This record gives sequence, C-alpha cells and structure tokens, in this order.
Amino acid sequence: MNRYDYVRPDTIADAIKALSNPEARALAGGTNLVDLMKSDVARPAVVVDINRLPLKAIEVSEDSLRVGALVSNSDLAWHPDVQARWPLLSSAILAGASPQLRNAATTGGNLLQRTRCYYFYDPSTACNKRAPGSGCSAIGGVNRIHAILGASSDCIAVHPSDMCVALAALDATVEVDGPQGQRELAFTDFHRLPDNEPERDNNLQQGDLITAVTVPAPQFGKHFTYLKLRDRLSYAFALVSVAAGLQIENGTIKDARIALGGVAHKPWRDT
Repeated sequence: MNRYDYVRPDTIADAIKALSNPEARALAGGTNLVDLMKSDVARPAVVVDINRLPLKAIEVSEDSLRVGALVSNSDLAWHPDVQARWPLLSSAILAGASPQLRNAATTGGNLLQRTRCYYFYDPSTACNKRAPGSGCSAIGGVNRIHAILGASSDCIAVHPSDMCVALAALDATVEVDGPQGQRELAFTDFHRLPDNEPERDNNLQQGDLITAVTVPAPQFGKHFTYLKLRDRLSYAFALVSVAAGLQIENGTIKDARIALGGVAHKPWRDT
C-alpha cells in the first residue's frame, strides 16, 4: 500500500473540493477501495473520508424511496418499508457479500465498486481498465467470468454488484453533486460500456459525489425474483444473475422488467 494523505470533510462542499484532485479517492465503507489499495491496484495520493457527511437517511414516500449514499447495505436491505414495497431491491442486496461486509458497505460505494476480473487485480498483467493502453489479458486468458454482452476489443470485464442489477430493473435515479452543481442520472445511464475507455466505469466527472439514489414507487412488489448463479452458495460474485419483476392486473401482465448481472460491463437492462 502506498503512502497517502487523509482528509475528513464535514460538508459536501468541502468533500467536492477535496475530490476535485485527480489523485483523490472517496472512502466510505472501504470494502472495495481498501482491497484495491492493498493489492496495489489503487494508489490514491489523497483518501477523502466522507463518513461525516449528512448522507445516511432513508426517506420513504408514496411516490418514491430515497436512499442516502452513506446508508449501509444492511440498513437498506432490512428496512421494513424496503422489504414490503421494494422486495426485489432487498433480495438482491442480501444475495451479495456477507453480513459483515453488508454492515460496512454503502449505497454509493456499491455503485462505484470495481470489476473483480482476475487480471485487473494483478498489477503484473496487462489490463486496459487498470493501465489504459496496456492490453486485455482476459481476452486470450481465463475468461469464464467475463462479459458476453456489450464488451469491446479493449475490455471484457463485468460489473460485480447485485444491488445495481435490481436498481437497473427498478428505474432508479442517481443524485450527484459536484463542481458543476447538482444533477440526476438515470441509473441505466450511470454506468458505461467499455468502448475504447474501459478505465471509466461510470459517467461521473472529476469531483463528483453521489449523494443519493432514488427509486420510484413500486409496481412489482408481489411478482418479483432475484436469481444468482455462483460458484458457491454464499459470499461469491455472480457468474450470471437476473432481477425480474412483473406488474400483473386481473391476471394480465401489464409491465415487465428484466435486468442481468455478471454478463456485461454494466448492469444490463433487458426490458
């Protein structure tokens, strides 16, 4: 692990200012960033601890669910309103990681986690996501966990999140604050396909901070499933997963949502 400076802002404005440094990285639960730093994959010059920011609220209304970026995965998954009205989201979160990790991992951090590609985590190998222009070792290597949809000749890595697959199916919105002000991104536009810039996982700009995720009023509370195929029954990333929801009225399917995980560079919305 490299040496780095540590800052702990008290306000969103101060956090944005600190994160405007291209060598800075935000620290929330640390379940991914610390791993990357230990593996020498991430080498930030500045670690910006955002845990003092007022982003830990879960707000429920008739029209939506609003989740602060620092809400833990456990608090979100076990929230009674989420389990009752957005059970697809709850079940997807509980399919991921372990209880200990879910207690630490945050909503915003879940969106930003990096791929689990073997070669990305091995600094001795070529990886365009880690070292742009170096090549993609996975294309001619061990690639059973890699993309079958939306890949490019530069990268076939997949996004590892379970929660994000459900959020893609549920038409979530990501709230962002940054040097250019506040804005919202449709969840399906937040993550990127690799194209010729696989080092860019998402459409955040330098200094941007995720502040919340909003999910509209549920249409799929009764008819849903989250299925996950993995190498073992617990604490394993998806080889393939699916979040599916049906809106059924009088025995007729009025709407259907399907999103896929483990098969593309981003959560793959299929309907």
